[in-house]
Amino acid sequence: MTEHVDVLVIGAGLSGIGAACQLRVHHPQRSVAVLEARSVSGGTWDLFRYPGIRSDSDMFTFGYRWRPWPSDTALADGQLILDYVRTVAREHGVDELIRYDHRVSGASWDSATQRWTVEVEGREPITANLLWGCSGYYDYEAGHAPEFPGADRFRGEVIHPQHWPEDLDYAGKKVVVIGSGATAITLVPAMADTAEHVTMLQRSPTYVLSRPGRDPWAKALRRLPGRVRHPLVRWKNILVATGFYQLSRRRPALVKKMIGGALQQQLGKHVDVDKHFRPTYDPWDQRLCFVPDGDLFKALRKGTASVVTDTIETFTETGIRLTSGEELEADIIVTATGLKLLPFGGIALEVDGEKVELSDTMAYKALMLSGVPNFIYTIGYTNASWTLKADLVGEYVVRVLKHLDQHGLSSFVAEKDPSVGERPFMDFQSGYVLRALDGLPKQGDRTPWMLKQNYLTDVRTIRTDKIDDGVLSFR
Repeated sequence: MTEHVDVLVIGAGLSGIGAACQLRVHHPQRSVAVLEARSVSGGTWDLFRYPGIRSDSDMFTFGYRWRPWPSDTALADGQLILDYVRTVAREHGVDELIRYDHRVSGASWDSATQRWTVEVEGREPITANLLWGCSGYYDYEAGHAPEFPGADRFRGEVIHPQHWPEDLDYAGKKVVVIGSGATAITLVPAMADTAEHVTMLQRSPTYVLSRPGRDPWAKALRRLPGRVRHPLVRWKNILVATGFYQLSRRRPALVKKMIGGALQQQLGKHVDVDKHFRPTYDPWDQRLCFVPDGDLFKALRKGTASVVTDTIETFTETGIRLTSGEELEADIIVTATGLKLLPFGGIALEVDGEKVELSDTMAYKALMLSGVPNFIYTIGYTNASWTLKADLVGEYVVRVLKHLDQHGLSSFVAEKDPSVGERPFMDFQSGYVLRALDGLPKQGDRTPWMLKQNYLTDVRTIRTDKIDDGVLSFR
């Protein structure tokens, strides 16, 4: 007999565990299962093992709204985050709901039975009333790995951060890290403590800012009860981040000047800031990178790390030759070249026998696909903490299920309005987004189809707007 659950959550990372927790609290009568393709929980925070891995969002918004982050650490390392996520799962009994080594390959909706049939590799299908995709948006199997000329000639080790060897010994060795995003700026100072020298080789600069490793507000308010302190610190971080983003979009020249001034103070005598830390794009066209207590800048000032802005002509036996003719010696090359997007874990969706082409769908409130019933997905913000959006999606699902119960309904769907103009799913210039845009859903030119990347707006439209808004259809 086919197993059936009320809600099937795909993914046991930060989003999936948060989703299941909210269901356990607000809909304890519903049966829930969490399918995880890997053999452990934690998602990103278990998968990535490279030195120094940490959050690039403050933990007071990266932690769940309903389960406060328990310390004043602002940018936490990966192990602390993993411990937090698994602790929350145990507290809510969600660890008992997770089915490990359950890789979902496809899911088909049948309008006659009002159910999803979910195909799982190596076992019988599972049916569900609601399918909730919480597997993030990147490929867990492989990162973006461009072909480098002469790579087969290099006699040292070439490593992608997504597949970091546990036994890698880089003590006393020369390391070149290719990249300038969040992974690279994390790796460089972490490895510089042990390696002979670490060079960050970037094709173009990224905006990098220092922020305190421990939140000053959290430290100042530590004598207050947690129920008072946490909302104050959380909302301070939300408002500061939102305000800075809005200022960046409206007054980019001013923000460039502010960032440039801060960098000059940190690096002026040691690094050519104009050459290595002044991007050609505006702030927040791509995600800004934050370093705790200026650790990257400290390594550059000490001389244990350096930055080179150039393009690669070829790998050589002993390192990399650049287009300028300069050669970088290396024992180890780390290709921190970015992620590869894989929407919804690569699951093939069907509705009544028809394949769902993601590029033909439109995103409703950035949590549902047009024409796909009883399917919710969680994708976080590009300009703020992932969990801010994940929590809102969870609250929305709780409200939708309550609405169905109150009105004796079993399904809901957002039907695309042909009068709504189409826009790219993400208005973001990062390489990993641009490489995948053609295969992503569209967003619309008006609410509720527009992705605003604004938590304050989403608090209203997702948390409080009516469920039956004239766009959703119910059966």
